[in-house]
Amino acid sequence: MGDQHLVRFEPVDLEIEVPESKTILQAAFDQGIMLMHGCKEGQCAACKSYLLEGEPDEVEHDRYSTFALPDFERDEGYILLCRAHAYEDLTIELLNYDEEVIKSGIPIQDATVEVVSKEKVTRDLCNLVLRLVDPPALRFFPGQYVDFKIPGTDTFRSFSMANTPAGESGLLEFVIKIYPDGYFSQILENQVAVGDRLEINGPYGMFTLRDNPGADLLFLGGGAGMAPMLSLLRSMTENDIKRPVRFYYGARTKDDLCFEDELHEFESTLADFRYIPALSDAGDDSDWDGATGMITDVLRRDETSLDGTDVYICGPPPMVEAALEILPSLGANEKRIFFDKFTTTGESESS
Repeated sequence: MGDQHLVRFEPVDLEIEVPESKTILQAAFDQGIMLMHGCKEGQCAACKSYLLEGEPDEVEHDRYSTFALPDFERDEGYILLCRAHAYEDLTIELLNYDEEVIKSGIPIQDATVEVVSKEKVTRDLCNLVLRLVDPPALRFFPGQYVDFKIPGTDTFRSFSMANTPAGESGLLEFVIKIYPDGYFSQILENQVAVGDRLEINGPYGMFTLRDNPGADLLFLGGGAGMAPMLSLLRSMTENDIKRPVRFYYGARTKDDLCFEDELHEFESTLADFRYIPALSDAGDDSDWDGATGMITDVLRRDETSLDGTDVYICGPPPMVEAALEILPSLGANEKRIFFDKFTTTGESESS
């Protein structure tokens, strides 16, 4: 038996060579094939697929959650691409895929970066700017993310870029939530300093702007979900994309809002943009005259019909899950809802 095997994907008529040492998903990334994925850790089931040809016992899985792939499903031939290694030629049916994105991927790169600046923009959000050292540039699509290697470990955390590929050469910008007991969070807050070097790899992620010129856009974010939203909005400005955009952003208090000046500037730099921040705990903010309540409740109050609207959601899991429940009742097409669901330490501390 060789150490590489041919894996064919249906119904997209695509095939790749997969080394036994790599997962099927990683091998696809290496070849610029952007298969559907989420956590990359066998937790979310976004990459769940079905084995059409090949024996289940010739597919070995790294550790994964049985919530993502129950034993009975594995026995029936379902696999998780992010955990699966091929030990023979296979034909796999992709259950989740986006034909617009699948062949437009960028091969994954390892990179060394240097910290340029680190600034708190709210009590628990850190704006981190890095300079690429080797290689000096990294291709990515607005809305994507990279994995950070935690110094001294083989563990990674995922964070979305807030800048655009056309931004200042060699710089990457992030908005990272600082968790009190987050492993990487505490290293970032207490140990990482300007001039330090870190290791990253990427880009990953499917949270990219789809080409649909006639459709309005609705962005819904919270917490560090600000990062990919900024990347998308900045890219729209740079590329003179004139689609109408409404951006709902949820925060707890007024002090938890950030990038306010730039967001209001988009109202003049974009053709049709409206920013709607909402506070879930306005408290004594007597000068606050904006929306109050959970951001999903504000969305439900404001929007009467999302038919024909592309919806992008990014933020904490409870917010994403609440949004996914109410959006169909507002007329949103489930096939035109795109989301990133961030997780905390104990899962993958993505932001």
